[in-house]
Amino acid sequence: MRLLLIRHGQTPSNLKRLLDSAVPGPGLTPLGLEQAAALPRALADERIDALYASTLVRTQLTAEPLAHSTGLDVTIRDGIREIAAGDLEMRGDEEAARAYLATAFAWSAGDTARRMPGAENGVETLGRFDEVVAEAAATGADTVAMVSHGAVIRTWTAARAGNVDVDFVAARPLSNTGIVALTGAPELGWELRLWEGQPYAP
Repeated sequence: MRLLLIRHGQTPSNLKRLLDSAVPGPGLTPLGLEQAAALPRALADERIDALYASTLVRTQLTAEPLAHSTGLDVTIRDGIREIAAGDLEMRGDEEAARAYLATAFAWSAGDTARRMPGAENGVETLGRFDEVVAEAAATGADTVAMVSHGAVIRTWTAARAGNVDVDFVAARPLSNTGIVALTGAPELGWELRLWEGQPYAP
């Protein structure tokens, strides 16, 4: 299966650099709507068979133009929502950002028992994302697009793609509507193919 993981368009909280992970969350800025509208063109060469979005408003708004262009319904799943910020929610300071990403990438490196302050641990976060990916794979779709969130896409990719290490992902923030492409299957594992549209070669 080819798996396209797409970060949502820009939100007001992105502009303020806030850790905003709660449901339903904010909508998109005018730029974010433009970014979403550009996705069908950016993915014109992909034959998408299934389209998913998280339970947050911003991913569903981002998925709308893609749904319109492909004729696909958007399947909404809680499992691909953003990593819950817990006690760090709505903070925008450097200390909070460092703590959030340090915890997330510790999960990618195998320390899945570590817990985000006041929120989930890595077993829970990676597990819920795994469940949605497994559901999508079970449909038999050749190419699945999932509109999700920057931190959880980076964390899951680093944890599950066998050909990429945590340092690579940690050094590369995902831009709004940035796309990560992987191939594989839940039972066989995953390989990173594209990062923000650029071919990946380990």
